[in-house]
Amino acid sequence: MSPLYEIFKQHPQVTTDSRNIPAGSIFFALRGASFDGNRFAADALEKGASYAVIDDPGVIGEHPALGDRLILVEESLSALQALAREHRRALGLPILAIAGSNGKTTTKELTAAVLSQKYRVYATRGNLNNHIGVPLTLLAMDAETEFGIVEMGASACGEIALLCSIAEPDYGLLTNIGHAHLEGFGGPEGIRRGKGELFDFLAAHNGRAFIPKEDEILTLMAQERPGMAVESYSRQIADKAENQLEGEFNRLNIAASLAVGRFFGVDKALMRTAIAAYHPSNHRSQRTPTERNTLILDCYNANPSSMAAALGHFAGEGAAPHARKVLILGDMRELGAWSAEEHTAILRQALMMADAELHLVGSDFAQAYETLQPAGAIHCHATCAELINRLKAEPITDALILIKGSRSIGLEQVIPYL
Repeated sequence: MSPLYEIFKQHPQVTTDSRNIPAGSIFFALRGASFDGNRFAADALEKGASYAVIDDPGVIGEHPALGDRLILVEESLSALQALAREHRRALGLPILAIAGSNGKTTTKELTAAVLSQKYRVYATRGNLNNHIGVPLTLLAMDAETEFGIVEMGASACGEIALLCSIAEPDYGLLTNIGHAHLEGFGGPEGIRRGKGELFDFLAAHNGRAFIPKEDEILTLMAQERPGMAVESYSRQIADKAENQLEGEFNRLNIAASLAVGRFFGVDKALMRTAIAAYHPSNHRSQRTPTERNTLILDCYNANPSSMAAALGHFAGEGAAPHARKVLILGDMRELGAWSAEEHTAILRQALMMADAELHLVGSDFAQAYETLQPAGAIHCHATCAELINRLKAEPITDALILIKGSRSIGLEQVIPYL
């Protein structure tokens, strides 16, 4: 047992935010492009932290009285990750890793709801799914936890491999392989290789993956890794499952969660009850009525795959009981050299909905608009603020409205004006 883990056992709560210091916690002084947590180590101790993990020896010289509460390491982030790995091994509980281009968070929430019918589950909170968030997720699990679910996000090759080396999952689930973070992964093949790092880890460590039979890409990826056990399931197991999620594409997420629950022996009726009770949040697949309209909020994030799926669902839906349909689409980020092509393709798909008024937000969709020069009720806005000004002047009423775009566009800002 490492000295740091012995301290953690006595003070089993960690934080990396000097603005939020739980009493008795261990503060990890992390560095970033524009910040250095070492500068706040003394402040964290004054606010109630028991110890501060630092990687700048100068802090000890500046605060000699705090020497016994300052833990000097070579690199604070690596120490956090190593501590999380050690804790995960000490707990010895089963860990399911969930990754993929779309639907990770919804699948994680649904799976947690299903497994909670039989086990004490701890799953990733919020968006803590990166090289910092995964260690924090693992360190939040305790001796009472019977099952861990770790969401893994990535925007480049090598990131999933790193997260697997920390969480050491026994089981894995890839929701899909789509066009997300094209710039970071270097194209579609890079996405497949990067997301496949989860399967690589499972194959090397006698793990098991959950694979939908109908997904040819995931099936082939599994076949390429004969060392990995496979639990196959059909999307049809989600048929007639009552739920509060928007879009046919969410049927895939429901099926994945039911497959996991079935494998781990959760009662079928309890699983279906858990799915039916799950209410989406954080602007993911939410249908929200307002005084004037009905909103389909899917603006937590967007990429070409998820955008195309959302548009496909919206196209098949009638406006009733409203009189009209409206699309509010924001730019999709991190597409790099593929941005113009992908935005143009999505705009073409949107234009096929002749019954929908279209509002575009962002420079990438503006460029696609200039390329296609479409006719009809189409409005381009450089920013959300510009769209809001239009909505103030020309309110939208009696409409079914899909709101979809990348998080950085901030489309949630328009909700109060609809």
